[in-house]
Amino acid sequence: MRTSTLKKPIVLLTIALLTTVFFLLVTFSQNKHYSSSPSAISSSRNSDPMARTFILWLHGLGDSGPANEPIKTIFKSPEFRNTKWLFPSAPSNPVSCNYGMVMPSWFDIRELPLTAGSPNDESSVLRAVKDVHAIIDKEIAGGINPENVYICGFSQGGALTLASVLLYPKALGGGAVFSGWVPFNSSTINQFTEDAKKTPILWSHGIDDKTVLFEAGQAALPFLQEAGVACEFKAYPDLGHSISNKELQYLESWIKQRMQSSSSSSSFP
Repeated sequence: MRTSTLKKPIVLLTIALLTTVFFLLVTFSQNKHYSSSPSAISSSRNSDPMARTFILWLHGLGDSGPANEPIKTIFKSPEFRNTKWLFPSAPSNPVSCNYGMVMPSWFDIRELPLTAGSPNDESSVLRAVKDVHAIIDKEIAGGINPENVYICGFSQGGALTLASVLLYPKALGGGAVFSGWVPFNSSTINQFTEDAKKTPILWSHGIDDKTVLFEAGQAALPFLQEAGVACEFKAYPDLGHSISNKELQYLESWIKQRMQSSSSSSSFP
């Protein structure tokens, strides 16, 4: 019985990773292979002032940035031609829910599956947020307007996306959370600036998610409402702990709408 219990979180993680990898392989098998990047900070490429929009994608536990790079091929609209993408890889850290196993992880996770009441390791979350903020700061210093910065992430990367957006001092273009959760308690709301609260959130979650339960995603709604943050929540029936084409296609239209709005509001008379 004990052996079976110990294996459960690792099995859940393995199934989730295999599902995501299978999705990417099937969907993007015709696309070119992309080179790897070793860590969140070292993979931040030189800022390109000609790129009007910047999209940062944060992967899930045990995954890597390069494995997710084909996602950008979904975004075929001409508005994304000058978009700069970045897919950093998390550093290798011991993870409590997998009994100290070292794997790519943005911060520590204490239990799997994750529920609405799962405990959080806020100190390690905040350390990861600083790394993400350093990436954002570099792009803004290189000429990207904050309102053209979009942070997106899946699972653990989704939780880090939420934390990074809400704790950033400026309003960004948006934050997109896929199958994520709120990685800190409500007392952290006091640290959100008024500008940060203006950043819109898109939340997508599969109803059949067995790794980050749907209830964990739903718990974000009252949290964000209390914080005064606008959130569009989309539930996907029959979807487990993975990303679907439908979610990514909606993300494309969601960002494109904001890109157009940003362009019109910042245009000169």
